[in-house]
Amino acid sequence: MFEVKKLIAEFLGTMVLVVIAVGVATESFGFHLFGLSFAAGVVATALAFGMVLVALVYAIGPISGCHVNPAVTLGFLATGRMKIQEGIGYLIAQFAGGIVGAYLLYWMFTTSPLYHKSIQGLGTDGYGTKSRLLVSQGGAFLIEVVLTAIFVLVVLFATHKAAIQGAVGVAIGFALLMVHLIGIPLTGTSVNPARSLGPALVVGGTALSQVWLFIVAPLVGGVLAAGLHRLLYGGEGPVLAAEGQQARERGPAAAS
Repeated sequence: MFEVKKLIAEFLGTMVLVVIAVGVATESFGFHLFGLSFAAGVVATALAFGMVLVALVYAIGPISGCHVNPAVTLGFLATGRMKIQEGIGYLIAQFAGGIVGAYLLYWMFTTSPLYHKSIQGLGTDGYGTKSRLLVSQGGAFLIEVVLTAIFVLVVLFATHKAAIQGAVGVAIGFALLMVHLIGIPLTGTSVNPARSLGPALVVGGTALSQVWLFIVAPLVGGVLAAGLHRLLYGGEGPVLAAEGQQARERGPAAAS
């Protein structure tokens, strides 16, 4: 039963991340809410992603470790902190949560006569003409690999047994905030395949044709982070909350 609770927590956590953070992104860049400039929209969106993740880490971390991100789960798998069967369950729950969250958010916006999917979109990621700085496909792939690796590496370090206890959620949330500050003008910032797939399915068109990059590149970044973590920590012991009962005893573990 506890395993089922973990999957439900990952589903709900990913759904909430998409509804809140992608919702703020849509309001900031689609509606230019409150007359926000682009720079102010970047800050607002980065804060939304970072702060909702902090809340989720402390809310569902004791249940599932709060990965809410397939790249984080892949990092845990690659470092040997999770069993393959459990990891597959997490991945399915996260992608499902991202898709349901995106459609729920879309339904919420359609209740406004000012919302038009073809104009406001739904906080999708992109490259080329869909990038604020017109980054190339190859550039977008590199950016997403690097930013995801940085983020997942922070998650792995923060949840290692040698890490300082009590500030895990803050460290992980601020890491997500920081990669969004630099990444939004470049690609929109994915670093989370589940966060990218849901909105792309809703919007369709170019966003859907480009979403493969925002699935593959973050997963590559997650594996790269796991390799760097192994290089620095070797096979040293693992884990705070990613392993069952330790989650209850030692607090939140990880997030996305």
